Amino acid sequence: MIPRITDIINQNRTFLITAHERPDGDALGSELALYHMLTARGKTATVYNQDQTPGHYRFLPGTSVIVNELPATECFDVAFILDCSELERVGRGADQIRKIRQMINIDHHVSNGGFCEVALLDACASSTGELIYRLAESMALTLTPEMATNLYAALLTDTGGFRYGNTTRDCLLIAGRLVEAGARPQWISENIYESTPLAKIRLLAGVLETLSLDLNGKVGSMVVMQEALAKAGALPEYTDGFEDLPRTIMGVEASILFSELEADYYKLSLRSKGSFNVERVARKFGGGGHVNAAGCRIRGELSTVKRLVLAEIEALG
Repeated sequence: MIPRITDIINQNRTFLITAHERPDGDALGSELALYHMLTARGKTATVYNQDQTPGHYRFLPGTSVIVNELPATECFDVAFILDCSELERVGRGADQIRKIRQMINIDHHVSNGGFCEVALLDACASSTGELIYRLAESMALTLTPEMATNLYAALLTDTGGFRYGNTTRDCLLIAGRLVEAGARPQWISENIYESTPLAKIRLLAGVLETLSLDLNGKVGSMVVMQEALAKAGALPEYTDGFEDLPRTIMGVEASILFSELEADYYKLSLRSKGSFNVERVARKFGGGGHVNAAGCRIRGELSTVKRLVLAEIEALG
């Protein structure tokens, strides 16, 4: 499939690059690396995200080119849909993007059903950034420090700082090559993990008070309500990473962060240890993701939503 994607790049001129709502490090790093790759080939590329770039990722080379209003789609020959298991994940621009003549999906989510005819999919890859690196290799591109920095950030964040089960030999070898190409691990890590707004710490202090343990201590969960965000003066993006905290507790096998989007509507971020498959839980409620990291959205009163999810986790054992 990579040779076919390379041919499409060579044969076309204008490209739209997009990823999922509330972009994370993998989505942004992959988008921006691909942007630099295409422009290095003399192509015209536009990066569109529905949502603003979170503050701790704005250091990534190229973030200033990202637009949050979708341009007229007839301007594009090809659309790259990155880090999305379905087109709707890009948000409100999905219907317009669907009209672009050629779409290419590059993704590593196990829940991806293959919504594009042309798709580079590998659920064993550490990140979408790893797949973009493979594409760069196939294109015989010389990696610039800008490309390397973005791809390193993609690998770093989707492996939890090279701690998760998706930290493979290939992932680490690629990370080493990216350092050789100009990525600076300490500087990248400091920007991502050590530039926390004070409001995020204040929000976390309140959210920790909601911590609960269920199913004999095997499931830990926390809740972020809109009221808590307002009280702390925090943005929704400040909850990034909160879902991992209950999982760090001894004996907890799965963790859940319930984030209120609006009255009786919650975004669930699920994480797990070992072989416990939270993707199956998320899929039950219309979501998806990976074995140890998944998400979904559920309507209902919080106690009801929590009861349904815990019942599904218990049923899966």
